[in-house]
Amino acid sequence: MPAFGVVGFLAVGVAALFEGPRARAVQLGLCGVAGAAGAALLVAQGLLGHLCPYCCAADASGILSAVVAALRWSAARGAPSPPGLTYATAGSLVLALFAPLYAGFRAPGLPPAIGDEIAQTPSGVVTVVDFVDFECPFCRMMHAELAPLLALHRDRVRIVRRQVPLSMHPHARDAARAACCAETFGKGEPMANALFAAPVDDLTREGCEHIAEGIGLPLDPYRACVADPATDIRIEADRAEFKAAGGYALPTIWIGREQLVGAQPPEVLGRAIDGALARAGS
Repeated sequence: MPAFGVVGFLAVGVAALFEGPRARAVQLGLCGVAGAAGAALLVAQGLLGHLCPYCCAADASGILSAVVAALRWSAARGAPSPPGLTYATAGSLVLALFAPLYAGFRAPGLPPAIGDEIAQTPSGVVTVVDFVDFECPFCRMMHAELAPLLALHRDRVRIVRRQVPLSMHPHARDAARAACCAETFGKGEPMANALFAAPVDDLTREGCEHIAEGIGLPLDPYRACVADPATDIRIEADRAEFKAAGGYALPTIWIGREQLVGAQPPEVLGRAIDGALARAGS
C-alpha cells in the first residue's frame, strides 16, 4: 500500500507540471481517487481505535490534493506557470521519490520497551514480544502459524504478550483481562492458547471464566483479579507500550530484534526465529 501511495502522489505531481484542460482533468481524477481513499482509510483507523501519524499525514494529503485539484479545475485558464515554479515542483517530485526510499531502507531503531524485554532474557534465549487482541482474526491466524514453531523451540524462547484489545472487538477486553489474570497464576500460555482456540462468541466474561476453570485456575482469586482495577491499568500500560514501540496494526510481533506486522506465513516466521536463535547462540 505505501508503494501505491508513493506512485500515486508522483503521478499527481507529474500531472500538475503540465498546463491545459487535459492535464487538469487527469490531476482531478487522480486526486479524486486519492481523496476518497484517504477519507476511507482515516475512517478505518478511527474504527480500529489506533491512529498512525504517518498514515494520517498521507491520508490527509490525499484529501487536500483533491481540494487543490478541484480548485485548479474550476479556475479560469490563466497565464502559464512561471518556469521557476515548474522547476521547483519537479525538484520536489524527485525528493518525494527518494526520501521514502531512504527512510524505508534505513535500519529502524529498537524501541526501548522491546530492548528492555530483551535485556531481561537469559543469554542464548530469544525474546518474542507479541502484541495481541484475542478477537482479532489476523492475530488468531498468526497464532495458529506461530504456536507450533514456539513449541518446537520452547526451551530457547521467552514469550511476552502485551494486550492491545481494539475497541471494535466487543469481547477483546474481557479476553485481555483473562490473559492478564492467568499470567499472575503462572498459566499465561495455556490461557492464551485456549483463548485463541475458543470461538469468538465465547470470549465473554462468563466464557473466559469457563476457560479459566478448564485450565485449572482457582475461580475466586481469578474473579477478584478480573474485577480489580489494576488489571485494566495493566492493559492500558500495554496499549501505551504498543504505541511507544511505533505499533500501528495488529498483529505486531517482535522476534528478537526483528519486527513483523500482519499475519505472516510459517516460512517467514520460521526464518525469523531461526535467525534470532542463531544470533542468540553466537
